[in-house]
Amino acid sequence: MASEAQRRANDKWREKFDEIRFRVPKGQKAWIQNHAIAQGESVNAFVNRAIQEAMERDNAAK
Repeated sequence: MASEAQRRANDKWREKFDEIRFRVPKGQKAWIQNHAIAQGESVNAFVNRAIQEAMERDNAAK
């Protein structure tokens, strides 16, 4: 169980971020996790990088 100080620190850290939840087809979660691990990234880092790269690519095509 986290101490009160740890809970406050976690809450302060979470304030720096927005949260997006999304669903993937059954079985794709493990595929994404395995790919992220193979790239040396967390799933969160991989998804953020993939989104950033797609947006940059889409904007460059305009």
